[in-house]
Amino acid sequence: MLRVQRVQPEMGYKLLIEFEDGVSGTLDLSKELYGPVFEPLRDPLLFAQVSIDEYGVICWPNGADLAPEVIHEEFLAATFPETSRRLG
Repeated sequence: MLRVQRVQPEMGYKLLIEFEDGVSGTLDLSKELYGPVFEPLRDPLLFAQVSIDEYGVICWPNGADLAPEVIHEEFLAATFPETSRRLG
């Protein structure tokens, strides 16, 4: 199971993320914060309350969370594009 080890909020609705296996990167959520769960994260004070739960999942007090597997795959694809999975 992939677990986030560290998360740090940055300006512009970005997160610096590091996984236990050493994979790391910056996730830009500036264009992804819509819908009833994620739209409240447009409040910078709420966005800054990001944390990691006991399962290594990025989460916020309002119940929003992010799947670590998807983020990890995105970071790997950005680092090693030749090994990324082709969709379609």
